[in-house]
Amino acid sequence: MTEQGTGSSPTLLDVAREAGVSAATASRALNGSTRTVSAEKLALVLQAAERLGYAPNLSAQATARGSTKTVALIVHDIADPYFSSIAAGIVEGAEAAGLTVTMAVTGRSPDRELEIVSILRGHRPHAIVLAGSRIGDDQETLAGELRAYRTAGGRVAVVSQPGLPHGTVTIDNRAGAEALADALVAHGYRRFAILRGPDALHTSRDRADGFAAGLARAGIEALDAVEAEFTEDGGHAAMTGLLGRGSDDIELVFAVNDVMAIGAMRALRDAGLVPGRDLAVAGFDDVAAAVDVDPALTTVTVPTRAMGLRAIELALAGADEPELVWLPTSVVLRESTPRRG
Repeated sequence: MTEQGTGSSPTLLDVAREAGVSAATASRALNGSTRTVSAEKLALVLQAAERLGYAPNLSAQATARGSTKTVALIVHDIADPYFSSIAAGIVEGAEAAGLTVTMAVTGRSPDRELEIVSILRGHRPHAIVLAGSRIGDDQETLAGELRAYRTAGGRVAVVSQPGLPHGTVTIDNRAGAEALADALVAHGYRRFAILRGPDALHTSRDRADGFAAGLARAGIEALDAVEAEFTEDGGHAAMTGLLGRGSDDIELVFAVNDVMAIGAMRALRDAGLVPGRDLAVAGFDDVAAAVDVDPALTTVTVPTRAMGLRAIELALAGADEPELVWLPTSVVLRESTPRRG
């Protein structure tokens, strides 16, 4: 048995000597190489590694396998419950496949997203999943980074609008918002305002445009539209500004996501108004908090957890031709938009 120096960590060469095999054989056995190692030698190496307390080098494993046993999830904002729910689905699917999920946050910065993907290429995760609205119209540089990663053996999936040449899970944001507008008009509302995120954010743009199109079919035009950050604080600021300009003619405010709608409801209460009674509010996403706020929020249900699960399935399938998966949305009317008339 090989003696280890006091306080020193055993090396791969130590394990090879202990097992009586070559360093190359020990490396293939411990680092998961696809090259065949006999069952007898594999057992010798594993027993030697256990006796010596050897901890494998993750970088060496990545080189041997072509990837680590991780899925890298890239999201815009982990504090947003929309992304938390998608992440839960991805973690569930990854764990079922024996993989661990790591996460990086872009802060809705396309430059940061690109930087993260570039860094991840060097770490060789088994798969990369991008979750979040596309921002702006120039996706070529990002697409190039992802192509290079796939060429090196990586897997990619996207939870977003179609556009990147990889397996994509998406919803029809425009149609969902149109359906919400139809339902609210049928509920008796006629005078609307829209709280939207930055126009460069495709999700915000699609939802605001879809809602306006639904109103237009009924011969209605939104009385006001306010742009703010795509966050709860952004919704609060947008509603505060709307109230400051005067909102007496408005019956209902549609915010393009639930967290903005919840911020808008907070602004109403700060102004001494009661959401749902003095001014109706609707959102989009149906995050968990939508049923916890008072009054419960009218919204469009998005199957976020299922989107995460389906995305990890697409990534791990590694199909040569990218698959586009559309998941359904549905309108749910709650107490924040009581029927009028």
